[in-house]
Amino acid sequence: MRLLSIKFLITIVLTGVIGVGCKKMEPVINDYRDIQEVEKQLEKFVPVEISADLSQLQPGDRKALKKLVEAAKIMDEIFLRQVYHKNVAIRTELKSGSNKDYGVLLKYFTIMFGPFDRLEGDAPFINLQETKPAGANFYPPDLSKEEFNEWLKNHPEDDSLFTSNFTIIERHGKELKAVPYSQAYRVFLEEAAMFLREAADFTENPSLKKYLNSRAEAFLSNDYFQSDMDWMDLHDHDLEVVIGPYEVYEDKLFGYKAAFTAFITLVDKGDSEKLRLLANYLNDLERRLPIPDEYKNFERGSSSPIMVVNELYTGGDTKAGVQTAAFNLPNDERVREAKGSKKVMLKNVIQAKYEKIAIPIMQRVLSEKDLAKTSADAFFYHILLHEMVHGIGPGKIVKNGKETTVNKELKETYSTLEEAKADVVGLYQFPYLIEKGVFDKELADKIYASFVGGIFRSVRFGIEEAHGGANVITLNYLMEKGGVDYDASSGRFVVNDNKIAEAVKSLSHDILMIQAHGDYEAAKAFIQKYRYISPELEQALARLSDVPVDIWPMYGVEN
Repeated sequence: MRLLSIKFLITIVLTGVIGVGCKKMEPVINDYRDIQEVEKQLEKFVPVEISADLSQLQPGDRKALKKLVEAAKIMDEIFLRQVYHKNVAIRTELKSGSNKDYGVLLKYFTIMFGPFDRLEGDAPFINLQETKPAGANFYPPDLSKEEFNEWLKNHPEDDSLFTSNFTIIERHGKELKAVPYSQAYRVFLEEAAMFLREAADFTENPSLKKYLNSRAEAFLSNDYFQSDMDWMDLHDHDLEVVIGPYEVYEDKLFGYKAAFTAFITLVDKGDSEKLRLLANYLNDLERRLPIPDEYKNFERGSSSPIMVVNELYTGGDTKAGVQTAAFNLPNDERVREAKGSKKVMLKNVIQAKYEKIAIPIMQRVLSEKDLAKTSADAFFYHILLHEMVHGIGPGKIVKNGKETTVNKELKETYSTLEEAKADVVGLYQFPYLIEKGVFDKELADKIYASFVGGIFRSVRFGIEEAHGGANVITLNYLMEKGGVDYDASSGRFVVNDNKIAEAVKSLSHDILMIQAHGDYEAAKAFIQKYRYISPELEQALARLSDVPVDIWPMYGVEN
């Protein structure tokens, strides 16, 4: 087993810039943004220790944890290569170069997973004349949508592989070829699989043992279905672990390709049990969607476990730029139909974001009336509902007589619209769950103010980013419908208590219907209409310049 580790290290050291699309080259850093500007960007991320009390872990899980962290670090290496074909070469130069500015540049490069600023629409801060390919490094950098679509038109037999979440596209002369992740990243996935198997040997929980072994097998077979099913079946476990390729945000060309990520977390069993009741309402939430019944989806699995956890370590996609507060997985519609999806709330991350980021922002942008109504509980539970709502609504659809998925039909618009849907439909469902006694009645007067205040936190991620774009779309729509007003005299935003509920329902309907029809052109038009920075928002954001944009996690398990 150790030979594989040595092989892994030798591959990285000897090739230097190994990676799909990476080639050995002379210095690759031509210029960079003024270093003081980069330092200002770094200040937008406040360092926060992310840790938890590990006393509940059994000895076997403590040993497994160390192996899982090592596997997660490999997700960093794969994702770095998925983002940009020059990433490894740039990192090598930043680490080995003598330029006194390289230390600062390397810190920001590490946060961004590349030379492109995720807070500024992927504007480069290194090599200022270069632009990030829309397809990241999942496709040849010069590949256009037209060429891709023309290839599939002439080679329909390639459709399933080319549009798969788990292949990259390579150019071989005049030919295009789909290469499975299991081949493209094999040296890394073999090493990660080894660590997962070692962790499986240590853990005393049978369901976690089964998942880790099946996920290790999936890394080498490129078939993730069974291991996703096994992840859904985790029970009585202390370590909640998910690792592999999942979200498609990085692929802005088509939204097909999944990025590698990892969450290593500790289950908070007390809080998880409190929220278990919510899973019983999943069909009710589907039934309440403000769209015709023919578009509602009652075929997904009824299982909807909700886990409250404390983050211990992350790797890959989720670590880039703004940190994930919660997630809803898996994304495979086959698994969702069979077993539903799991909502995982990162309690210590949410708490850090609320205290360090959300409160200072709300104090500057909300009216006094609404500021008095904000609460940490409303903030937390809306994030929970956001994740739950990812699991309802149109998923598999029929278009032109053919079964397909919303993701596939909406292409690069999918991520932004899906995040907007989760936000606003979650908000739409909140009063119903208060009425049913799931949440305290005192939250009824706090949900809208807390949500609107949170919009300004997410918009600062950049409106080209899926979550930031979703939030600016939501704000502009709600203002158009009169649900949110702007007080020019104070420069603050005011929730219109008489109109907000109807505006939220209307936005929920419009987004869900675009998804139900798989209407790509309507999705593009909707985003184009509402994804912009208004003068009022611009003024508000200017007042937040000294407030950090997000946390920069420092993981206690590494100490």
